[in-house]
Amino acid sequence: MTRPARWRLAALVGGLALLTAACSSSSSSPASSSTTSGAPSPSAPSSSAPATASSSPNSALCDEADALFASLDQLTHIKVQKGMKNEITADLTDVKTKLTAFVDAAHGQWQAQTAALKSALTKLQSEVKNLTASPSVGALASVATAIGEVGIATQNLLAAVSTRCPSASASPSPSG
Repeated sequence: MTRPARWRLAALVGGLALLTAACSSSSSSPASSSTTSGAPSPSAPSSSAPATASSSPNSALCDEADALFASLDQLTHIKVQKGMKNEITADLTDVKTKLTAFVDAAHGQWQAQTAALKSALTKLQSEVKNLTASPSVGALASVATAIGEVGIATQNLLAAVSTRCPSASASPSPSG
């Protein structure tokens, strides 16, 4: 039953791409989001690695994953428009807090995906600051693009985590 959630996430990413295209009709520069921190990530997704801690780490890990994906769902569903800076900033802070808790619970698993998500979140934070410094349609489009990149990083992390936490792929908890 993981397919509906993946389709939902794919639709979200597609919708964000359409939003980005609609908002950035005047700027058509390709986004080169291959900014890695210079250091190669030696650990790829650890789906084949055995769990390092065994009592019931999946429960805590999956709880953290569910909280993170619910928070990311809220962030990536924001309608990017004038006056949304405070909401985006608050959601971004919440996601970063939940990502830190998830990374702690993951004990080194999914380093490549979490690093990509952190990078996308940092870029989004930067674009929101730019929006504040010089509000414009172009700045709004950049924020929308950055949110789309967060959506892609989220999809990649979700795909990796769903092998250990099937509930994470079911759908973010409809808490609201």
